[in-house]
Amino acid sequence: MLELLYDHIVVRYGELSTKGKNRKDFTRQLTQNIRKRLQDHKNLTYNTLHDGLFIKLNGEDYNVIKEELKEIFGYSYFSGAIRVNKDIDEVKKVTLELANTHEAKTFKIATKRHDKSFPLRSDEINRAVAGNILHNTKLTVDVHEPDLMIYISVDRDFIYVMDEKARGGGGYPTGINGMALVMMSGGIDSPVAAYLTMKRGLKIECIHFASEPYTSKQALEKVLTLAEKLSHYQEEINVHIIPFTDLQLAIYKNVDEPYCITIMRRMMYRIADEICKQRKIKVISNGESIGQVASQTPESITVIGKVADTLILRPLCMMDKLEIIDIAKKIDTYETSILPYEDCCTIFDPKNPVTKPKEDKCLYYETLFDYETLLEECVKNDRIVKVSYRKRGKEDESIF
Repeated sequence: MLELLYDHIVVRYGELSTKGKNRKDFTRQLTQNIRKRLQDHKNLTYNTLHDGLFIKLNGEDYNVIKEELKEIFGYSYFSGAIRVNKDIDEVKKVTLELANTHEAKTFKIATKRHDKSFPLRSDEINRAVAGNILHNTKLTVDVHEPDLMIYISVDRDFIYVMDEKARGGGGYPTGINGMALVMMSGGIDSPVAAYLTMKRGLKIECIHFASEPYTSKQALEKVLTLAEKLSHYQEEINVHIIPFTDLQLAIYKNVDEPYCITIMRRMMYRIADEICKQRKIKVISNGESIGQVASQTPESITVIGKVADTLILRPLCMMDKLEIIDIAKKIDTYETSILPYEDCCTIFDPKNPVTKPKEDKCLYYETLFDYETLLEECVKNDRIVKVSYRKRGKEDESIF
């Protein structure tokens, strides 16, 4: 297809079409997210209708916009389109021109009549358009595996002619379901959890527990790089850097080794819970997958999660590692995640961690040191870094 022929982009809602009275809120959020993402393309104009969003290019480069649209959640697919008046002769003329731009031998026409008042039914449009192409080109029809698909969309005010359907992000518009705080370790799992959290309509902030000097500056830079990659899906992400060293050392000094990871995770949840309360965040999200490590057995997840009042989501809960890795590669976080810089969970890894911890034992160990004061210090010294694929800014330059 010669993209110069495109004058519009048609965005179809997909899952949003199942929404009832609150559908307008979802489509409004989607349009807002698209406008924000495409803000550098000053000439675009937007028209939101019941069946989709119609973007007029006004000379903007479709190829550039196409790549950006793929990273926006909340819709099923989009297409570069040619807008024509609701006249079958104009449709026949444009579809013939479109067919002649392709090096194809076979074709198929697929019409969707969103405006049921249009006098021709979908199959009548298909026959009229296909007959014109057959009569004026050497193309033949193949309804099963055509070289060229031509889509015709009959909408309220105009008809749109398209020759492709590019997949959108799916899910819900990021932000429509509120905020989530993602526990970001720097490994493979947590960035994938963040991605899936955003896909279900939650805008995210991230929290990372740093144990300097035991963890390196490279480990922190790795986390910020992952957040920067994830910011393609919501433009800007706040990363909370929690100084965790003193609390972690206190745990390993006072708690029997098998329970250290369990107690450490309970402390992390307490800190995340407090950050959520301060920032009015509804959800904690993380990369836990059942059975993957000792702290992710059903018994461990239950005992650890009890310390938080905030709802905890685990998007990867039922996935195996290969499924998680596939998504990590898709969203371009995998190569960064496997860089060999240890986080606070790996530097003090016990040899025989308990897999079925008891809550009463956890409560006992937590009486052996003043963890509440240490928690307060962690929250008090929270340092926030604003990360964006456009530009990373640091509220506190001393983090490096």
